[in-house]
Amino acid sequence: MVSDADLQRSDGIWREALMSNTQDQFTVRFWGVRGSIACPGQSTVRYGGNTSCVEVLVGRHRLIFDGGTGLRVLGQSLLNQMPLEAHLFFTHSHWDHIQGFPFFTPAFVRGNRFHIYGAIAPNGSTIEQRLNDQMLHPNFPVPLQIMGADLKFYDLEIGEPVVIGKRGEVRVETALLNHPGESVGYRVNWQDQSVAYITDTEHFPDRLDENVLWLARHADVLIYDSTYTDEEYYAEQSSKVGWGHSTWQEAVKVAKAAEVKQLVIFHHDPLHDDEFMDRIQEETGYQFPNSVVAWEGLEIDVLAIAASAAASTNIETQVSA
Repeated sequence: MVSDADLQRSDGIWREALMSNTQDQFTVRFWGVRGSIACPGQSTVRYGGNTSCVEVLVGRHRLIFDGGTGLRVLGQSLLNQMPLEAHLFFTHSHWDHIQGFPFFTPAFVRGNRFHIYGAIAPNGSTIEQRLNDQMLHPNFPVPLQIMGADLKFYDLEIGEPVVIGKRGEVRVETALLNHPGESVGYRVNWQDQSVAYITDTEHFPDRLDENVLWLARHADVLIYDSTYTDEEYYAEQSSKVGWGHSTWQEAVKVAKAAEVKQLVIFHHDPLHDDEFMDRIQEETGYQFPNSVVAWEGLEIDVLAIAASAAASTNIETQVSA
């Protein structure tokens, strides 16, 4: 995880890119990469301890995926960019994906606008109801209604894309994932590039998940739930089968089958310290060279990945000819 000074410098570069080239950009930044519970401490400094939050700048639009504790950090970085408009997509409402929302400072400031999306839960509750409920007494001191920003809530129809922009230039596709209480996977499409955000899903024992493959198909970047290793998942004494998460080994299988360009290992188990994550990076990289273990502050230029892949394809074509 980067220091405060590094984060400030990086934020300056990030804002400069947003202001100088607002139409031709597709960038992903990670603000929280953990699953289950935040785990700050000396053993998680390099990869970070905040839970799920990923920011995507695409064209003129800001998209945010999940509101874990990383959302609080993102919010602080946005305070000098107001007024803001952004689209916030929730995969589901387990604690590690919503706990940052009550601490998202820009949501308390008038003049900002946030479009908030989530599927209706199996019990019939909307994302607005669930975010509201976590801020009621005795769980939180102030209600959601205190937030001064313009909050617009949308109930997702799974399978129906969300179209963003006056010309519909950004298209967000959705599919259900295999997780207790359900979870939604997303795919962001812009021009000819795409990013798949697939977290909190459990692989099937005998086949690859069709929904996962569909979301990941030929993606430039695949962000995948790799909470466990195969050894942890299938351990006889403490099996994680049925817990709703996958492994880095399955991530590699999906990346190869879907022919993605860049694989991002995501949603790290809180028990996995920096040295453990280093080993996962080494092992994953051996099986899928174009892979990276997500860490707080990591930025990925999707356009650069697409251009590099296109150049490699041209070279291979010329060589074969």
